[in-house]
Amino acid sequence: MSAPYAAPFAAEDDVPRVLDRREGPYGEVVLRRHGGLLQIIANGTFLMDTSDGRSERLLVDLARDALGGRKEPGVLIGGLGVGFSLAHASADPAWGRITVVEREPAVIDWHTKGQAPPLAGISGAALADPRTEVVRADLLEHLRTTTATYDALCLDIDNGPDWTVTEDNGVLYAPAGLAACAARLTVGGILAVWSARPSAAFEGTLRKCGFRAVRTEEIPVARGVPDVVHLAVKAA
Repeated sequence: MSAPYAAPFAAEDDVPRVLDRREGPYGEVVLRRHGGLLQIIANGTFLMDTSDGRSERLLVDLARDALGGRKEPGVLIGGLGVGFSLAHASADPAWGRITVVEREPAVIDWHTKGQAPPLAGISGAALADPRTEVVRADLLEHLRTTTATYDALCLDIDNGPDWTVTEDNGVLYAPAGLAACAARLTVGGILAVWSARPSAAFEGTLRKCGFRAVRTEEIPVARGVPDVVHLAVKAA
């Protein structure tokens, strides 16, 4: 398991400092440093930072384990973020093809552009992995247009089904979006969705859309409501 990543700390970093701010296709995205951490903010909403990565790694591991030893399964990771999920998948030789779909050009640039991309300390080795492909696209649009199939979809593009970054993301967790997910999964494939809080309504929607073995795994946090991963299996 990869260790948590922290950027070098300087005294002046005790106050949040913006490293990059851009108007993207879906609104404002910001990369900032606070103490030893790097943080991604979208439209004023905190998305993630480099403090831990435990839940992002567990998202990938739960999907792999639910596949029951399937040989070299292909995984789609929805959302590059700070890179924890990608780095963890790449560090695991059990995975075959690893596809990352990220719609924000700025986020991809923070991993890849310049002499020292700020997030390359997490993702550099994974991005150099020949199994890895990064697709710059809206996730739902990719699911609807690609002909590729995957054994697992690991989605971490919002704070959860009930707390989306942009309003249009809500479609992904509705029947139409879940149908697009199912269409891209192999039979017995796993849909794993990270969330900052449990969603009984989303569990119900998964069942109504024909997914089976729907369950929610809690990820303990220091305080407050646990993070969770919603898991579901594509039926035959």
